[in-house]
Amino acid sequence: MTLSHLPMLALLMLLSSQAFSWSNHTFAAYRAFENMPEIAKALPVKAQPLEVFLKDQEKAIEALLLSQEAWAATHIDAYPARPTALAFKANPARSDEARRLAFLTALRVAPNSKFALYLQPDPWGPAPEPGKLLSHSAVNTLPEQANSSYRFVGVAPGDALAPLSIVASASDEPDYGLDINLWQDSPSDWGKVYGFGTLPFGNPALYFSTQAPFHMGFYHEDRVIYLAAAFVKRTFPLLRVQQYTGLAALAFRSGHAYWGWRFTGLALHYLQDLTQPYHASLSPGNGSAKLIGINLLAMAGLPRLKDEMIVLLSNRHLALEKYQHQLLENAARARQPTALERALSQSDKDAGYPAWSEHYTRDVVSRQSSAAGARLADMLVATMPPGYVSDPSFDFGVKESGINLAAELASQGGSTAAQRARLDELIAELLANFGAHSRNLVRGVLKAGAAP
Repeated sequence: MTLSHLPMLALLMLLSSQAFSWSNHTFAAYRAFENMPEIAKALPVKAQPLEVFLKDQEKAIEALLLSQEAWAATHIDAYPARPTALAFKANPARSDEARRLAFLTALRVAPNSKFALYLQPDPWGPAPEPGKLLSHSAVNTLPEQANSSYRFVGVAPGDALAPLSIVASASDEPDYGLDINLWQDSPSDWGKVYGFGTLPFGNPALYFSTQAPFHMGFYHEDRVIYLAAAFVKRTFPLLRVQQYTGLAALAFRSGHAYWGWRFTGLALHYLQDLTQPYHASLSPGNGSAKLIGINLLAMAGLPRLKDEMIVLLSNRHLALEKYQHQLLENAARARQPTALERALSQSDKDAGYPAWSEHYTRDVVSRQSSAAGARLADMLVATMPPGYVSDPSFDFGVKESGINLAAELASQGGSTAAQRARLDELIAELLANFGAHSRNLVRGVLKAGAAP
């Protein structure tokens, strides 16, 4: 038996912006770290172009990336080895531009990634001065979305910056094109040589589909799913966490604190993605038997149930993220904290989790998130307007820009209000996990980055 049609079940996350989990991580990250002394009370550091760090630490980066490649081959299922020709080799004689390109290709990220000097201001802070705003394209290689609330502030080398603003800003950066078109069947030159193989699920012609296997991790599915659909294992957020936490620790140890905080933020993104159940479970709310049964019907020429499941899972994923983001955005505009902000910043549960380790993302974060998937799916169906989450003829992604979920749910009374309160409690629980795991990653990086 095979699940040859099962890749379509993952396409549900990839039809629109749902490849990007937890809309704008920066909003939540500011709240998660604002009361963490290691960040909130850390001294300002001077902004520094990436090329400065790379040139100064060229030999150390060569050794680090080599050790990370060996780690990945041992610890990541279905890991595709990096082609030998892409290994980073120290070469003091080359240009800064050539060194940067060698570094990005050794990481196997998109070589056109900006890595600009910028910040996203705290949405609870004052509005940025218009003259300091950067264009979307100065920071992000992807098209700007309709109704975008992003604001990028330009930073000059040598500017003194609060570590909180660096980490919070960088926590959203991997959604700016770093993991786009890295596959053999991608419409890019670099995808042909990176060695990741073909896109395991989704449509390689849709740019946003191509980042999903780096931002999702299906580590806790039933054994029968892995036996029938081995491609499910070809997801690589663990690789990115290992790469960026290692670079962050190196940057801290070598006196490049700006890049210590910046790489920490990049690593955080992938961990935070996996606190979202729709990024840690193949099909929240649907058991393996149902997935296999639907697939068998599709293989027999009856694809309706499969197609409907794709739409419904996609709609629920998108509705969750839009509602969560609107709640955080509304609270920031009103300067009125809610249970979500309190959940993000509350640190009393941090120590209840194991200490940070190289397997924390998989064994703690993803396991917890995957286990919450069915409960979340049931809550979304019970609370959201049925047309948005239970009607397979409705495409939430197409209509999303005109939908105000927070306003619609707030206007409903009676039993719906009670259901909404329970949904808000569950979202607060997920965001509490987001905050606790994020802080534990930071603690791990700071420990590894401490001067010997």
